[in-house]
Amino acid sequence: MAVADDLAEDIKRLKREKNAVLLAHYYVDGEVQDVADFVGDSLQLSQAAASTTADVIVFAGVHFMAETAKILNPTRRVVLPDLDAGCSLSDGCPADRFAAFTARHPDHYVISYINCSSGVKALSDCICTSSNAEKIVRSVPEGRPIIFAPDRNLGAFIAKQTGREMLLWRGSCIVHETFSEKKLIALKLRHPDARVVAHPECEPQLLAMADFIGSTSALLKYTKDSPAHQFIVVTESGILHQMRRSSPHKEFIPAPPDANCACNDCPFMKKNTLEAVHRSLVTLEPEITLPEDLRVKALRPIERMLELSV
Repeated sequence: MAVADDLAEDIKRLKREKNAVLLAHYYVDGEVQDVADFVGDSLQLSQAAASTTADVIVFAGVHFMAETAKILNPTRRVVLPDLDAGCSLSDGCPADRFAAFTARHPDHYVISYINCSSGVKALSDCICTSSNAEKIVRSVPEGRPIIFAPDRNLGAFIAKQTGREMLLWRGSCIVHETFSEKKLIALKLRHPDARVVAHPECEPQLLAMADFIGSTSALLKYTKDSPAHQFIVVTESGILHQMRRSSPHKEFIPAPPDANCACNDCPFMKKNTLEAVHRSLVTLEPEITLPEDLRVKALRPIERMLELSV
């Protein structure tokens, strides 16, 4: 504990000295969230990155998030504590394959979930997050066909919500696709009064058992506002830290995956340790850089998303 406390204090000092801001996703470890200047979901972090005046942005998240911050802040230094903090959704949708896919459907409006590379963003008409995906899809005129990538589960959920048929890229999140339906049923039987809250990246059979479906920020708000005192949480376990802080008198039960463990952690998010964050502030490395032509192409659909999310 003393080592963690010392690191946390030194992180605060380094941020002051280097005019750095630390942005952290809800899925990173709680001790990193506690030293961050801003904690949020992908939309909130994009908005925070767009509005910061810091010279340095340290992004405790995954690679596509840090890339998004760089796209929005070309003159600022953007640092990712661990370059190996990737994303299965982004990895499963290479830009060259996606370019070939969209070329076969030139009449389609392309909406890409923010969990994708800058190359895929550059091929898109608009970016979305789980917080605003429904609003983005509804903004497309009726009759205009839509490609939705790369998450098939989020795309299917939004298609059901909006009644829009969409051509889906067949990608999925390694965390949200591995929750166990059988174990969730068992949890519900053991905790009959618990509300089930789930992220829309989950498989449809899991969503069918949820009392509330929403983005990480929406799940947090729901658990805070709900009169219920017990929740089964079907998303990455990092969000439980903020849920417990916001509602210390309530109980939060992480839904388990098929594997023999109690909760479902994203191995990429968990690379953002206090040690890695501290090291990145000392060295200002690894730095995220992008070719300017790619950055400009990727910026346009992100700006459209931010305009529609006001």
